Amino acid sequence: MTSTGALDAALAPTWYIESDHPAVLGFVAEHAGAGTPEERVVRLYYAVRDGFRYDPYSIRLDPRNFRATTCLEQGAGYCINKAILLAAAARAVGVPARLGFADVRNHLASPRLIELLGTDVFYWHGYTSLWLGGRWVKATPAFNIELCERFGVRPLEFDGRADSVFHEFDTGGRRHMEYIREHGDFDDLPYERLTAVMLAEYPRLFAGELPSGDFHAEAEPIRG
Repeated sequence: MTSTGALDAALAPTWYIESDHPAVLGFVAEHAGAGTPEERVVRLYYAVRDGFRYDPYSIRLDPRNFRATTCLEQGAGYCINKAILLAAAARAVGVPARLGFADVRNHLASPRLIELLGTDVFYWHGYTSLWLGGRWVKATPAFNIELCERFGVRPLEFDGRADSVFHEFDTGGRRHMEYIREHGDFDDLPYERLTAVMLAEYPRLFAGELPSGDFHAEAEPIRG
């Protein structure tokens, strides 16, 4: 059972989850609309999912890169950035929100990205946990619909009631993503833990100047 104190902690603005920032409030005013908490959060989910391109090459370990307003300014981000933005937007409409993390094996990442990472395991993949209908519901706004179409993957839908966490199969029925390990939910970004894992697991990625690229251009359906 979740206590009132726990819900209050999941509603408070933080340096990363800037739910009281004018830019976040403006984003919410534009996209949340009226209605029930579920209806408003579902609209915000799709606004984050499809309004911001998924860009794994935008990863930077500078703390400022993880702020909700940075994702708004850049118009793109990877899973953690977009989960933080959704959490901030949800808190701004009075819905408690946390950040969830898990290690996943991604079978449809581009060859270039896999080479840079040195693995097909995405450590500390981020999603958002939302308090809706008296329970925590998971939502993953990472992968925008255009990217999913290029990869031949069904986009993740979210109705505010059921968990929406991963693309288990592509449109051809081939395995796409599997969860390996859950790290739990957090009221704020666990920056030190996250960056320690990134540096340990992806030494090639952070060995020199961070790469740039167009992940959308690299994306193509896997061939059976």
